Amino acid sequence: MQKTFDKKKFLSQNSIWLVLIVLVIIMSIVQPSFFTINNLLTLLSGEAVKGIMAFGVMFAILSKGIDLTIGASAALVACITASLVQPADYANAILPGVGTLPAPVVILIGLALGAGIGAIYGAIIAYTKIPPFIATLGAQLICRAGAKMYTNRPVSNLSEEFRFLGSYRIGGVFPIIIIVFFVMFAISAFLLTQTRFGKNVYAIGGNDQAARVAGINVEKNLILVYVWCSLCAAIAGMLLAGRAGSADPANSGLNYELDAIAAATVGGTSHTGGICRVSGVLAGILILGVINNGLVMLKVDDNMTNIVKGIIIVGSVILDMRKNAKRA
Repeated sequence: MQKTFDKKKFLSQNSIWLVLIVLVIIMSIVQPSFFTINNLLTLLSGEAVKGIMAFGVMFAILSKGIDLTIGASAALVACITASLVQPADYANAILPGVGTLPAPVVILIGLALGAGIGAIYGAIIAYTKIPPFIATLGAQLICRAGAKMYTNRPVSNLSEEFRFLGSYRIGGVFPIIIIVFFVMFAISAFLLTQTRFGKNVYAIGGNDQAARVAGINVEKNLILVYVWCSLCAAIAGMLLAGRAGSADPANSGLNYELDAIAAATVGGTSHTGGICRVSGVLAGILILGVINNGLVMLKVDDNMTNIVKGIIIVGSVILDMRKNAKRA
């Protein structure tokens, strides 16, 4: 028997993409130079770092948690890895005499640092039952302070090999950071939809006690959730340093966690847990990117941009709560 097309269900599942299309059309009409190849590449490369963080934090929100650490941990990883790719004879080298390590080795060090940071506060959340908001807020303060203690000045003069993923353009036009962004999207989608880990995170977010009864190791999976969050932050931090050509302990990744959480929320990841679509998060990232980019092109004050983003975030949560109330 042939299935009939459910228009209502289709609109419900893809409403976020319809919003994105409408926004793009409006911006293109208001500012004709918005819908150009150069500007769209600028938009995507500008949102790539925050987007990768969003692919991490959506796992935490899905598990009925949150991760406020990602911006600060990105800065800490960025500063440490950047210091390992400065020339040995550079006058302002953070580690004079160490010299430039091979970029692949430094990237592995950065990933290990990220995983270690996530494992520590993930274990604290899993085994002490401290609310994730409090645990990650504390970890955020520690990571930011750690970056400032490691170096009190920006880490610059980085090797071109290290900067490759963050700054290189294929053919001098297409930023490779966009490819990294979509690779991380694909990995996140695979983890969430095609692995036992992803199914476990859905179950824990839906009802952690039922998940425990079903034989899921809740503590182990929560630790893995925050390891993944921190790995995404580490990748984002290294890309940010590569793109900017430096890492600043005070400003690198500052407040990026808020944009990442906003993108995941706008994309339909429920703060009550158990509900998330990776495609929705991708749309959320692009929506915030369109708003940021479009308002900058229109020369709108930064404060107004933040007001618009705040209204969108609050509105998204209200809609989410109403949907959950109807389900109940």
